[in-house]
Amino acid sequence: MSGPQTPEPTLSVQGDSPMGTRDEDAADGIQHSHRMLSFSDALLSIIATVMILPVTHTEISPEQFDKSIQKLLATRIAVYLMTFLIVTVAWAAHTRLFQVVGKIDDTLALLNLACMMTITFLPFTFSLMVTFPDVPLGIFLFCMCVIAIGAVQALIVVYAFHFPYLLNPQIERAPHRALYRQHILRIVLRGPALCFVAAGFSLFFYPLSYLLMAMVIFLPYVSKASSWCKGRLVGPQEPPVHSVEFFTFDLHEPLSKERVEAFSDGVYAIVATLLILDICEDNVPDSKDVRDKFHGSLVAALSAYGPHFLAYFGSFATVGLLWFAHHSLFLHIRKATQSMGLLNTLSLAFVGGLPLAYQQTSAFARQPRDELESVRVSCAIIFFASIFQFAIWTTALLQERETLQPSARFGGREHAFMFAKLALYPCASLLAFTSTCFLSRVSTAIFHLTQIAVPLTFLLLRLLVRLASTLLRALRGLARPAPGAEEDVRAPLLPSTC
Repeated sequence: MSGPQTPEPTLSVQGDSPMGTRDEDAADGIQHSHRMLSFSDALLSIIATVMILPVTHTEISPEQFDKSIQKLLATRIAVYLMTFLIVTVAWAAHTRLFQVVGKIDDTLALLNLACMMTITFLPFTFSLMVTFPDVPLGIFLFCMCVIAIGAVQALIVVYAFHFPYLLNPQIERAPHRALYRQHILRIVLRGPALCFVAAGFSLFFYPLSYLLMAMVIFLPYVSKASSWCKGRLVGPQEPPVHSVEFFTFDLHEPLSKERVEAFSDGVYAIVATLLILDICEDNVPDSKDVRDKFHGSLVAALSAYGPHFLAYFGSFATVGLLWFAHHSLFLHIRKATQSMGLLNTLSLAFVGGLPLAYQQTSAFARQPRDELESVRVSCAIIFFASIFQFAIWTTALLQERETLQPSARFGGREHAFMFAKLALYPCASLLAFTSTCFLSRVSTAIFHLTQIAVPLTFLLLRLLVRLASTLLRALRGLARPAPGAEEDVRAPLLPSTC
């Protein structure tokens, strides 16, 4: 079985090859889908990221301060993570869909806009879910949006198969296109079908609706696990004569690395932008307050917001360095497998929560106990955002010949540096969290010190890794003297696999 083809190479081949009669038939109003896909990726990354806004901008009433802030935030973050992941499921389905559709016309472009319009309504329904968690209307509307998204995507499939010249050449030339259409429609409509059931249960027993919505996220992985168990119990079976599993629309195959990078870059860019929105909204002094409280001194008024600006710069540095680590990681990745895609989605979900981390470290400065809990929440968000990046790299190492460039594999010259770069933030955030358990009175100082120290460490990281590698080689040479042996100057930080 040859590796799955990403849509970009397929489309370029399609554009370069002579099209003959099909070019003449499709000359009017037919175009490549590159620009529309870029627009869709940008919009989907924005929608997935702004899901955090209802959490960060929900006012906490005074009576809620008597409850555990951690429990309150944990509930809201859990709902946010679920909705973020559902949006990424819609993005993945959109990516698979346009691996099938190679070209678009005006009708397909308008159908895609209808799909995007429905997706842009999701943050409003999520706001209702956060503000009124015991009222089923928010859950019902969210499920109806997902159903509408699936219905529009199904219309795109039906329309594209009705006009085969819009399809990927591999599908267009297939003698059994009906099998492809049935296979794709089944995958597109599985999530909306679950949400239809969840919408029904939301009117009677809404906790079950949350469980069904969570199943939408993990359904492809449950399907893969059940197929693996069936193969173990029943044994390998002969594939059907006209199998469609080799095509990359199959959810078990990797996504396009280029679109994964584009979607991820969009999430990081929007998160970095959301940070300054809080500064502009909450930290611009009122002219009357400047006159009355600070005797007309704008400098004195701005100095009162010093901790907020410190939290902003620290949060922006965190977002920027996490993007830098992500960029470095995918620079060495050849192919993104399904498990790597899931880990990347989980990392992005916590990256999307970084505006909450900024809001928490700057909003409860006058509440010592709440400040401690807020700092711990922030450390936890940063830890999970970075540890899933580290997990992507670890997963890639398990299949390094297929997934990694030679320089990042065991023994490669960049292996030790990538290990240190991706392990820095998990270690720093875990250390900061642990320190607050013993030094709770200076928890904010510890957190801000970590935000300052980590960027400085990044600047010196390559030098530190080289020094550590030299020291390890020297110690290894002392412990194992071999006069005629040649030492590998690119020795890895971790031992090579057997």
